[in-house]
Amino acid sequence: MPSGNAIFCVANLFNVEGWVCVVTGGGTGIGLMIAQAFANNGAKVYITARRTDVLEQAVKQWGSSLQHPRGQLIALPCDVTSKDSIQQLVQEIEKNDNHVDLLVNNAGVVGEYTYTNEAESVEDISKLLFNEDMASWETVYRTNVIGYFFMATAFLPLLHAASRDHPWHIASVINISSNAGITRSAQDHYSYNASKAATIHLSTLLAQEFRKKAIRIRVNSIAPGPFPSEMYVGSSNQDNKSQIPAGDDYREKEGVPAGRPGRDEDMAQAALMLACNQYAYGQTLVIDGGYLLENP
Repeated sequence: MPSGNAIFCVANLFNVEGWVCVVTGGGTGIGLMIAQAFANNGAKVYITARRTDVLEQAVKQWGSSLQHPRGQLIALPCDVTSKDSIQQLVQEIEKNDNHVDLLVNNAGVVGEYTYTNEAESVEDISKLLFNEDMASWETVYRTNVIGYFFMATAFLPLLHAASRDHPWHIASVINISSNAGITRSAQDHYSYNASKAATIHLSTLLAQEFRKKAIRIRVNSIAPGPFPSEMYVGSSNQDNKSQIPAGDDYREKEGVPAGRPGRDEDMAQAALMLACNQYAYGQTLVIDGGYLLENP
């Protein structure tokens, strides 16, 4: 362990060299931002998703130019809505690593949008909302909430093993929720916002359970605002990156005091802080450019 003034050096404050990380939904968007943050600082990062081609493209595009010699991006397909697929992922990682330092639950779906602003009567609003597909609600919850629960519980032994050789080091889970789970506005996607509120509370429940002495795993959540991702804009480019157009009127138009969407480095800084700060337990870190200040 460093001591004296050395502990205040950024290289020691946020040292993830040699870590083993797992990031779901890691081929694009926020998941890829977080995966790059750790891999470029010396971690071995398993990125998972259902689309193998997207994962392989992410590794091809970004894995060969990492800024740290020990950094790795490794593609492993996994469907977080399937317990069998989750168990296969754990078994595959166990073949090469005897522990995991960080699990990032990021895979998510947005579900249906229902626009009621132009409805002229209670009956019209009722028809619009009741017309939502129940199966779509179930898909959103299965991915955004239930998948997080089973990923965290399946990886618990590997996460616990991270402190076996280093008792001062406690592994962690970071659940990617959303400011959509905090704002009082439905934002025209009820199932998504409700699921993200559930994600935040699930993080609290897991933090309470996993902090027990026999387990000693930290659980925290990041609640992003508008970040470029396939979920937000619908597509990615050849680099597996998405773009959110933002003109001079972005602050007024979108209600974001920062006047811009989130950047890759904004998310990277948040994830590194929660992963490295061994005193962070059960927190939800909102990174949204001030959106909730204007849209409580």
